This record gives sequence, structure tokens and C-alpha cells, in this order.
Amino acid sequence: MADSGFDQAQAARFAKLALECVHKEYPNKIAHSLNSDADVRPPRELTPAFYGCYDWHSSVHGHWLLVRLARLFPEAPFAADARRAVGQSLTDTNVRQEVKYLGDEGRGSFERPYGLAWLLQLAAELKEWDDPDARQWSATLAPLEHAVTARIASWMPKMDHPIRTGEHNNTAFGIGLMLDYARIARNAEFGNLVEGRARDYYLKDKACPLAYEPSGEDFLSPCLAEADAVRRILPPAEFAQWFHAFLPDVDLEVTRVADPTDGKLYHLAGLNLSRAWMLEGIVSKLPAGDGRRRSFTALAGRLKEAGLDSIKSEHYEGGHWLGSFAVYLVSGRGL
Repeated sequence: MADSGFDQAQAARFAKLALECVHKEYPNKIAHSLNSDADVRPPRELTPAFYGCYDWHSSVHGHWLLVRLARLFPEAPFAADARRAVGQSLTDTNVRQEVKYLGDEGRGSFERPYGLAWLLQLAAELKEWDDPDARQWSATLAPLEHAVTARIASWMPKMDHPIRTGEHNNTAFGIGLMLDYARIARNAEFGNLVEGRARDYYLKDKACPLAYEPSGEDFLSPCLAEADAVRRILPPAEFAQWFHAFLPDVDLEVTRVADPTDGKLYHLAGLNLSRAWMLEGIVSKLPAGDGRRRSFTALAGRLKEAGLDSIKSEHYEGGHWLGSFAVYLVSGRGL
């Protein structure tokens, strides 16, 4: 559930970050495979629904942020602007081009799995919102949603080993978002596939080397992301047993951002936020009498405070994406 301190004023701050970037084309970092001279085009033509916020995945979860906040605070002054921005992006023409772009030659690994998982999270948010605009946007987005689930379904069975980095390629984080989508969308076939791979990848793991974290540019914790994925597929008693063997000791420090103008170093601000929500997810699945719940909750609180304090709108290096991480945390989206 949402953080008790999450109010309209805080929501407005995060909405402002997304509204300022979802249609801001430059600066832009495109992960773009060129097939010919015809592919040398500006971002707004290549991916017209999701071209802002510096890169495709940040644009996708920036739109998710706007949908979530408009859903949670429908009477807020920012809600109308959020609706206009989402409606400007999610048109039939724009989504058709997104589907074409995803399916073109040489783009089999495009935004896989991070951006694709966030696209499904956006689809899930629209499906849960009982609102005429949301139903229209959901229908408009459906062709891209289906293309993404097909892309993931063709890839995951071939990937024999998970990716355990602390950045975009992390498999466990993507799996968590995908599982939540599958349950909300009632897509049992897709959900069974993703859960099966999670079981293959993670249920035999023990003694995750948390002491090696973080790497210098992490915004995800490989160990906690894995535990947060596994808690979605095991009942409490089984999860507690698995978790004790996987992470018998959780000893973390708040990370510090040495230079907020360096986009890669700014990742560490997001690490505080994602570690906080992953710990909350773990606590939600530990049995009520488990003595670790209290210490994990306190640690999550310290991480959350540090992460939220580090979001500065004047630094676009973090402002274009950290709002989404903050809202995911304080609105309890993963719980």
C-alpha cells in the first residue's frame, strides 16, 4: 500500500519531473541499430510515443508515473496536464510506429528486459484504472503490449542463465515487473512462462554475495532484486526458508552520490530507492513472527529517506528517471 506520508504535494513534485521530460527530445541517448541511411532519423520519428526523458525506457516509465499519479490523485491540479501528456503520446499512429520499430531487423535485444518490463508495467497500470481515458489508452497500447510479451516469450526460454548486474540488464528486476503485469492482465500463459524461468534461475541459489555490492554505477541490488522476485512466487514459509539460505545477513549502508551531474554516478541515488522497496517486498512475505521484519523495515526507511532527498530537479541526469523510482516506492506499487 502507499506510504502514509505520500500526499498530493509530494505527488505534484514527481509529476512535474515527468511532465518536463516526456516530450523533451534532447538530450537523447538512443540504443539504435542502423539498417540503412533511412534509419538516421530523430528520436521523435523513430519512437514517437516514447522519445523523451533522455532514453526510451525512461520515457516509458515517465508515462507510467503520470498514469499512476493521475489515477491516485484524480482531482490534483497536475492530473489534467498528466492526462494531456499521456494522450498526446498514446495515439494509434504513434503506437503503430513503436510496434514497427520494435520488430525491425537488428532490434531483437532492444530494451530487453528493462524497458520492455516497464512497458508492461504501464499496460498493467492502465488496465487497473477504472477510467474512460485509461481504457482508451489501454486499447491503443495493446498492439505494443502484445509485441512485447511475444518478444519476451521468444527470448526467455533460450536464456539459460540470468543476468545478475545492478543495472538495466538485471533479469530479476524485470521478472518482478513481468509477474505483476501477468497477474493484473490475467495473462496466465505469459505468467507461467516467467514464473517457470524464475524458478529455474533462482530457487537453488544460496549465499548471495551482498558484501560485493554495490558496483560503482548500480541502481539495482542484484541480491535484493532476486529475493524480491522470488517472494512473488513462494508462499511465506517456503520463502522464509529460501531467503535465510540466500541472504542470512543483510548489512547495507546508504549510498552517496559524489557528483549528481554525472548520470552514471547518479545511479546510486536510485539504488537507495530500489533497495528500500525491495526490502519492503521481502518483509511483506516474511512470516509475522520473523525477527528480521523490524530491522529490515527500519533499514528500508533510512534508504528511502536518503533516496528521496537526493532527487534534485535541477540535475536532469537524475531528474529524468528518479521520479518514477520514487513513486514506485512511496505508492507501494510493488506490494
